[in-house]
Amino acid sequence: MTSDVKQVAGKSYDYIIVGGGTCGCPLAATLSQDFSVLLIERGSSPYGNPLVIDRRYYGFPLIKTDKYMSVAQSFTSEDGVGNVRGRVLGGSSAINGGFYSRASEEFVCKAGWDKELVKEAYEWVESKVVFPPFYLSPWQSVAEFSILEAGVLPYNGFSLEHIKGTKISGSVFDEFGKRHTSADLLNAGNPNNLTVLLNATVKSIIFHHSSNRNETRAKGIRFIQSNGTLDETYEAYINKAKNSSSKGDVILAAGALGSPQLMMLSGIGPKEQLRRFNISIVHEMKGVGQGMQDNPCIAVLVDSKPQNRLPDPPQIAGITDDFKIIVEASILPLTSNSSRVNVAAKIAMPTSKGMLELNNTDPRLNPSVRFNYLASDDDMEECVKMTKLLERIARSKSIAFFLGESKQEKLTSTDIDLRNFCKKNVRTIYHYHGGCTVGSVVDEHYKVYGIKGLRILDGSTFSESPGTNPMASLLMLGRYQGLKILRERNAESGLNAKEHRK
Repeated sequence: MTSDVKQVAGKSYDYIIVGGGTCGCPLAATLSQDFSVLLIERGSSPYGNPLVIDRRYYGFPLIKTDKYMSVAQSFTSEDGVGNVRGRVLGGSSAINGGFYSRASEEFVCKAGWDKELVKEAYEWVESKVVFPPFYLSPWQSVAEFSILEAGVLPYNGFSLEHIKGTKISGSVFDEFGKRHTSADLLNAGNPNNLTVLLNATVKSIIFHHSSNRNETRAKGIRFIQSNGTLDETYEAYINKAKNSSSKGDVILAAGALGSPQLMMLSGIGPKEQLRRFNISIVHEMKGVGQGMQDNPCIAVLVDSKPQNRLPDPPQIAGITDDFKIIVEASILPLTSNSSRVNVAAKIAMPTSKGMLELNNTDPRLNPSVRFNYLASDDDMEECVKMTKLLERIARSKSIAFFLGESKQEKLTSTDIDLRNFCKKNVRTIYHYHGGCTVGSVVDEHYKVYGIKGLRILDGSTFSESPGTNPMASLLMLGRYQGLKILRERNAESGLNAKEHRK
């Protein structure tokens, strides 16, 4: 692990993974079993940073952000809703609520994944960074009762599965309140094959066009020091294949904002976008940046004023009968010595979609994104339903007893009032996805259409957010696709050896 770009500049690797986040780390660890891997991360190490590691500081990274170096980078969508993205080894698994819950069986079937391998990949992740709750905090116990009281049934106890009703799930926080991010999975990699470069931001992908084969192939990356200048660039390359047509890949795992942005900065995307910033077109692709979604969320503060309660990440989830609404509860900091107690719910399968566009050509700055929250009638109807459910929870006996206060005031009465309430109060629960979706930008093997040697593996490929939240499935996907690539390459080398023997 190094932050010295000169140690990597000019070198070649079998695989280059851009983004040491939730999906990138398990992918790098897995591929390093048999191949040399460069994992390049724009942020720094999570280790030794109490804001990341210590449960007591849950939520603090979201309120302590700066332009270039904080572990969370804030952005505001064109809808006017504030949001954040991870900027640290471990990605968003280093700054989130740590709630670990698998995708539904239906999601796995729809994705066309191999069920057995999915199970194996989930279990590999769980054996390393996932913990059952050793106890429920007082607020989580109250939240559990209040969600049940509001009718989100049955009670499922502890389960990692995506099942209807109220359940306790796993967490990446251990019994001592220490967070285990996806970066911990790098310990399972082969140290002789794995290089992790921190504080380096990829500026663009390097391509080679072969006219006799009429193909364009990703052959490396250009990068800068994250706190350096844009002009001082370095390069790293993909190893040339020794005796076969099979080569490694550049794999983007930079997240739902980072991957579509980097595709466009590298000349792959809608041509009018590229022309606007004088980027030479490598491959016109209208789908890049399209299909952006963020699950609309409504959060209800149940305490009457801020107090100095300890932050408390979610351990409970309520999943409604139709799987369309997911409820959780937490205590989030407002400042370093005040916090609020809230119950939040999200629409699990919104139909409204938006788009991502370039704002500039600096990969360290945010692109522009619009999610079009609640633009469809279906989403607005769902939000009204969700707000009514939140109101039942907030006004439950359990919560009134916990706070020692009388029941909450009723929020609003009519559906029209509730629609206005939704419009005014919609926020994020940080599960945004899309921008490089399967079937539009990448195929079912996550290979970019029309370009050789380039894959994308992260939340930008999702058309919906799996499970209660995407973390478990992104951790699994990194391991799963890593195993698939190893199998593919081993099968190829077996064939090549046979050819050779002939």
